[in-house]
Amino acid sequence: MSALTAEGTRRATSPLHLVNFHNPESIKTCKVFSDADMGGFSRVHFDWIPPSGNPNPTPSENKNGHVKFHGNISIDLPPNRPQIQRSGYAAWRTLDQPSTIFGKSLWNIDPYALLALRIKSDGRKYFVNIQTESIVPTDIHQHRLYARRPGEWETVLIKWNEFVRTNHGVVVEPQGEMLRQKLCVERIWATNGLTEEDLEEDGREEEGQLKSKHGANIRWSEEKAGKPPS
Repeated sequence: MSALTAEGTRRATSPLHLVNFHNPESIKTCKVFSDADMGGFSRVHFDWIPPSGNPNPTPSENKNGHVKFHGNISIDLPPNRPQIQRSGYAAWRTLDQPSTIFGKSLWNIDPYALLALRIKSDGRKYFVNIQTESIVPTDIHQHRLYARRPGEWETVLIKWNEFVRTNHGVVVEPQGEMLRQKLCVERIWATNGLTEEDLEEDGREEEGQLKSKHGANIRWSEEKAGKPPS
C-alpha cells in the first residue's frame, strides 16, 4: 500500500506502511543494541512470534505475526572502563534501506500528519526515536511512547510535529521542523485516518527525563485522538 503523493496534493488518502513483522524474515530488517555492546550487563532479545491460532483472538493475542522485544536492564557499569559513567539501556531500530541508482533510499512522510504504532506494552516507559537526513546527522527526534492498556494490543498515534529534536539526549534549540521528506529510521506506519479503535484512545500529559539545555524537564503531551491533527 502506498501514499498518494501527486504534485499539489498535501494530504494522502491511504496509509504508508513503513515496517511490519507479519513474516519471520522481517526481523532481518532490524538491529538490536544495548549497553552490552560497550561491556554493560543488559540483555535483550528480539524474537518473532507467529500469529495466534485462535479464530477470535483476545485483546492480548494477535492474528498477525509480530516481534517481542524483551530482556533485562542492568545499570551496573563495566569494570575497568572508567570513561563509561552511565549504563542501562536497550533498543531496536530499522536498518537503512538499500540504496538505489539515485542514491540513498528514504521515506517521504510529508503528506502524513501522524505516526501509528501497533503495540502491546508491559507498562514501562519507552521512547520512539526518529532520524532524518539533516544538516546535523546526530540529531534525533524523540517522543514518549504512551501505552494505555498494558498487556493488550492497541494503536498509538503520535503527531509528527510533536516530536522533540534532541542531540545526545539534550533538547536542541531552536527546534525547527522535522525534515519529513527524508525519513531514515522508523517503526511501523504513517497515517492520517483514525479508526473506531483509535478514537477510543485518551490523551495524557507527563514530564519525562528529557531536559532542555537549561535543565528544565520536557512535558510530553498528546491531543485527544478525536481532534483533527494540526
